[in-house]
Amino acid sequence: MSGIAGIFNRNGKPVDRALLQALTHFLRYRGPDARETWSFGAVGLGHAMVRTTRESLNERQPVGVDGRFWITADARIDYRTELGAKLEGAGRKPSRTASDAELILHAYAAWGSDCVQYLRGDFSFAIWDIRERQLFCARDHFGVKPFYYAEAGGTFIFSNTLNSVRMHPLTTDELNDAAILDFLLIGMNWNDATTTFRDVLRLPPAHSLTISADELRLRGYWKPPIDGRIRHRDEAEYLEHFRSLLNQAVHERMRTDRVGIFLSGGLDSSSIAATARRVTGNSERAELRAFTTVCESLAPDIERRFALKVAEHLQIPIRFQNLKRSEPFRRTDVNESAWPEPIAEPFFADVLDGFRMIEANCRVALNGEGNDALMSFQMTPYARDLWRKREWRRLLHEMVRFVRVRRVPARGAAAWAQKLFGKGPLVGVLPNWISPDLAQPRRVRERWEEINGRSGSRKHPIVPTAHASLELPTWAQFFESNDPGVTHCPVEVRYPFFDLRIVEFLLAIPPFPWFYEKMLLRSAMAGRLPEEILMRPKTPMATDPLVAQVRACDETALDPMNWVPEMDRFVDRAAMPKLAGEDLEEKVRIGVRPHCLNFWLQFSRGVRYNLVAEAGNG
Repeated sequence: MSGIAGIFNRNGKPVDRALLQALTHFLRYRGPDARETWSFGAVGLGHAMVRTTRESLNERQPVGVDGRFWITADARIDYRTELGAKLEGAGRKPSRTASDAELILHAYAAWGSDCVQYLRGDFSFAIWDIRERQLFCARDHFGVKPFYYAEAGGTFIFSNTLNSVRMHPLTTDELNDAAILDFLLIGMNWNDATTTFRDVLRLPPAHSLTISADELRLRGYWKPPIDGRIRHRDEAEYLEHFRSLLNQAVHERMRTDRVGIFLSGGLDSSSIAATARRVTGNSERAELRAFTTVCESLAPDIERRFALKVAEHLQIPIRFQNLKRSEPFRRTDVNESAWPEPIAEPFFADVLDGFRMIEANCRVALNGEGNDALMSFQMTPYARDLWRKREWRRLLHEMVRFVRVRRVPARGAAAWAQKLFGKGPLVGVLPNWISPDLAQPRRVRERWEEINGRSGSRKHPIVPTAHASLELPTWAQFFESNDPGVTHCPVEVRYPFFDLRIVEFLLAIPPFPWFYEKMLLRSAMAGRLPEEILMRPKTPMATDPLVAQVRACDETALDPMNWVPEMDRFVDRAAMPKLAGEDLEEKVRIGVRPHCLNFWLQFSRGVRYNLVAEAGNG
């Protein structure tokens, strides 16, 4: 979660060192341990360090090897021993205590731009090759680590923090109308290669970027596989394989002395907590702490009881954040409110409070998100694939087992069928208050239907929904929302279920019986978690916390008053509905977006200031 930044003058002009230092200084809130810069002619790299692994205790960046390659990186490289062996086979000999950034440098020296094929973990980095005079940048497979860039006036600017790129005087504040429209329609920008600002772009997940004086080349290096096929002889082998992968994934993310866990009391987060406890019982011990958000004062919520039961069973201390009735946008400090892009969360102060609670205890927190999507169960594609492969005996066996365990509820059969076979209606409600100035040129209805109707490529023969979910921009946007560049808290969130080996395993095994009601996870955690947690069905909250908070607001709290003039280009205020007393949750979630956009616009311009002067005062 360290801050990285850099400048490359493609026209050969020497880099402005004062400006480079200022861009790096801007990242001090996400890298409080050290800040350093390196420059060589037309290129300059900056790094703001935060130490979150044992290998980083003495690390310094930017760092170079062979007198030729220099890197600035926000990275955690997993399976270091395995990578080290491959590097030795390629003629490289990194020390056993080499930092993750140095391992990436050695990988680049050995394999060039193909180095990303050998890297496992979460990373965002830029490497300058002095001999070739080119910059190589890359982002990890799932987009856990952000990477933003801009190209203006012959200058390439990059950072893992959007507002840092915006600090450069060559970038403008002009908005990207397509991204604004997407936000009003679905609450996020659906294009993972752009941002809310016209000049600033995103490097999509699993992509690399090579920049020289003459060329800027974007390349994808990985896609979720569709041809994996793992078939063990008996069910015990599947469980042992999965347990081994999960243990490794959690272990790789615990190379520090104190680790937090987002513990909801559900099966996914509880499984991560149980595995973390098991890992710490081995050779490397780390202090574990659990953090749970509840909203008991707003709506019925049973998460406290389940989370407490898990924490007590695993002997992990736990802290609770109880969401209470509060005013929307209650915090107006520019540094806290200047989120890089608009977010559909008027009570974002609660999010900040949650991260501050974690920051006071640790710098690393494990999150159990991802498993619901990866274990999305569909029987029909699996049965169809067995039919195509003429595996008649297995098909008959699986269908008989499925009929025995599956009971169709008398009520809600249609909803059951939609969930089972992956065929659901369009999500959400098309807002009618989007300004014609924004809507007509963009064909708003077509865009809305395109987004809501799209569920990915559906190329995978047996788990198309799970596979397709990995190709959507929602995950990268979720990861970015938890990044220190947004939260302003030096807390690195790590996601064990997004370990590449786990993802590839889940895309290769039979979905039945393993994904049916998450049997794989429930069986793997037998004996590690209380029976009540193992048997607990997936139970969504009775009321969305955001909806509950909006309904608890005063009627005038979300009146469209004091809006910035720019909002009239995006929203027809006269057509906006009153949210007070609204019963339909989806309309509440949609209706808060213009208010969130208006609030964001009030502060988004406030991050521009005299960088050099500010750095000199810091």
